[in-house]
Amino acid sequence: MDKTDGQDYTDRLARLQNLPWKRVLNVQAPYRWNVRRIFGEREVLDVGCGIGRNLKHLEPNGVGVDHNPHSVQTCRDMGLTAFTTDEFFETEYAKPGRFGGILAAHLVEHMPRPQAVDILRGYVEFLKPGGLLVLICPQERGYASDPTHVAFTDLDGLADVTSQLGLVERDRMSFPFPRSAGKVFTYNEFVHVAVKPAN
Repeated sequence: MDKTDGQDYTDRLARLQNLPWKRVLNVQAPYRWNVRRIFGEREVLDVGCGIGRNLKHLEPNGVGVDHNPHSVQTCRDMGLTAFTTDEFFETEYAKPGRFGGILAAHLVEHMPRPQAVDILRGYVEFLKPGGLLVLICPQERGYASDPTHVAFTDLDGLADVTSQLGLVERDRMSFPFPRSAGKVFTYNEFVHVAVKPAN
């Protein structure tokens, strides 16, 4: 499997997310806390929302978009607001300055950087001045865990993406553990927060 737009990829995400030990240990708790801490009460567009792992944490202020129609349907089946990329641009949500935040978690590593910049550029117009763009990518161990990953992107790489989009860096971090954990802990992430300047 090397594509992210089919039923098999949606099934893989669901299988990994629903492993019994992950539910028992509530492994999403720190990530849920971090996303809510960063965005607060802002209305957020989750670009590359997948099956809604982060979108659930953004409710009731989250809207998801993904190129995989099977993943979008999974989100809808959970009562989440989600659209395919084609559908989104025809909705009432696709208005300049609509969102206080955009989240792109585990998106950038799935494509060459220029393609990631182009995709995100298509959504930045929907971000309010002063709004936040949050990019999240896996560190080494997490990157190696998924055969659909094609471009390892660290904090400097994420800063380059947001700079090309005309945004200003506000924060960068390794989460939930220090940077050194990324070589052994699959779920350690790079988190980059940028602000859209006021015009």
